[in-house]
Amino acid sequence: MSTLKEILTRRPVAATIRLTVPAGAARPAPPVGPALGQYRLNLMAFCKDFNARTQKYKADTPMAVTITAFKDNTFEFTVKSPTVTWYLKKAAGIDSGSSRPGHVVASTVTLKHVYEIAKVKQSDPYCQYMPLESICKSVIGTANSMGIRVVKEME
Repeated sequence: MSTLKEILTRRPVAATIRLTVPAGAARPAPPVGPALGQYRLNLMAFCKDFNARTQKYKADTPMAVTITAFKDNTFEFTVKSPTVTWYLKKAAGIDSGSSRPGHVVASTVTLKHVYEIAKVKQSDPYCQYMPLESICKSVIGTANSMGIRVVKEME
């Protein structure tokens, strides 16, 4: 339960904005500019903060960001790691998944790849308390739906 003081000091939320922005490449141009501009948020402050937080990732890595815009024109944002599909495509060395998953195999990845992807995804806020085995199963399911075969080790 929240205390009365916490309830009274909460700021009213104007909107929650979800974007996918390349790491270290946030600029006040589309898609960032129009999305934040309509809520009168400080574009340059967001771009500088986002680029500083994502400088450890390679350039052009698609980062999912959730921005909470408040009515007093301030904002908070959380940055998530890239999607599992992006990691799987990089590990498999392909541009897109199979057009007919289950029938046509686009590529193969090893369990070691799956384990490494799960380790990275475990740092996400939503996967923080999930066991690694569950995250691995989720990654394997995503690979199957993309037409990527998971093997124990490469032949």
